[in-house]
Amino acid sequence: MKRRTLDIILATGGLGITALLVALGIVLSNQVSWGRDYVKQQLSDQRITFATVDALSDEEKNWKPGSSCLIKYAGEQLTTGKQAECYANYYIAMHMRRAAANAAVDGQKMGWDNETYATMGPIVTDLRNKVNAAKQAGDTAEAERLQKQLDAATSLRSTFQTGETLRGLLLTTYGFSVITDRVQVAAYISYLIAAVMFVLSVAGYIHAFRTPADRVVLAPNPVPASH
Repeated sequence: MKRRTLDIILATGGLGITALLVALGIVLSNQVSWGRDYVKQQLSDQRITFATVDALSDEEKNWKPGSSCLIKYAGEQLTTGKQAECYANYYIAMHMRRAAANAAVDGQKMGWDNETYATMGPIVTDLRNKVNAAKQAGDTAEAERLQKQLDAATSLRSTFQTGETLRGLLLTTYGFSVITDRVQVAAYISYLIAAVMFVLSVAGYIHAFRTPADRVVLAPNPVPASH
């Protein structure tokens, strides 16, 4: 095969790959644009606004190292995935923990600081059974005491349900935004490889037409004449 022909074949193939990579990059970029618009629209519809700095308590500002994001986004409307993560993990979660820590009956902490909606279920059921048992035993005072605990546990479980539902929705949206960002990286990589392939293809054409037309490559070795 002539060297010029081989160079032209390889360069043309490179241009074909370049076109495919560019097309892939365009499709990925389009999906990124759609994904970001979708995230922004869905979060905007919630009409969540971060508290201003002066409205934040010291506990809210310093609950965890990441709580500083509440200061960063103070006063802003929640419209991005990163904001959703911040609000879910450092605002809602902190207030849920506060609600659990403050859940008390007769001035004594019930030890519900680390509970969740799911784990509060057995606690509520157990307290309900104890209330019924106390009533059946005719112990009115004990039944009233346990009823207060049951009311507190039921209220806390309801708080957890609302908070965890909103957290889940916000963190799901955040996860979607992360996927969108990674698709954007894939689009950039596609464009970069396409650029490299294009340069190599152009170099192949240049080399092809600088190569003598009669130069041959990959030619079979001549069979030596038999004697």
